[in-house]
Amino acid sequence: MTDAALIWSYLASKPLLWLAATLIAYWAGDRLYRLARCNPIANPVMIAVVLLAVLLWLTGTNYESYFDGAQFVHFMLGPATVCLAVPLQANLAKIRKALVPIAVALVAGSFTAVFSALAIAWALGADTGLLATLAPKSATAPVAIGISESLGGAPTLTAVLVLLTGMIGAIFVTPMLNAIGLTDWRARGFATGVAAHGIGTARAFQVNDTAGVFASIGMGLNAVLTAFLAPLVLQLFL
Repeated sequence: MTDAALIWSYLASKPLLWLAATLIAYWAGDRLYRLARCNPIANPVMIAVVLLAVLLWLTGTNYESYFDGAQFVHFMLGPATVCLAVPLQANLAKIRKALVPIAVALVAGSFTAVFSALAIAWALGADTGLLATLAPKSATAPVAIGISESLGGAPTLTAVLVLLTGMIGAIFVTPMLNAIGLTDWRARGFATGVAAHGIGTARAFQVNDTAGVFASIGMGLNAVLTAFLAPLVLQLFL
């Protein structure tokens, strides 16, 4: 065995290796995003995922080994989700002023996200397990994984779908909203948070602070509503 192989074998046995790799991959993605002048196509999460996937493939590392080292990031998703109460509390006055539009947009957005995914998958012949996996894909990851488990879906695949939903939303949301002429930052942010959860919310904060705050609100409220809606809508396709 070569010296390089010995070194890698030693490092791979350490639990912090994959946590460090995850953080470095995101740092690299963020740097490339900034070098691209914040072009939404150069999404830092997408870049980080690609870099990590290539690294795992080159080193022959399976997902379970990677997750054992990087699970601290997964653990922090829970506290991060709970912290969504902070923007809700800080912006109660703004929420009260727009309570009816927020409620209508929340119900419409959450229902559409669940129903459209299930309807398309059902039409293509997806089985019950896949439908349960798809149902919560627009909720933030910790909530979506929990919903998927309770419905009998595949939580790991749900996590992948959540990630893809967020990345696609973050890439297309700004040009799409610009194209339809939506200028209210509250509406833009809320729509982004409901449709593209955390990754979309991060993008909203990069564009406008008000949009970011309302994206946080949309993401938090959508997570709660999806937990109730997903099982009910799923019953329509069983």
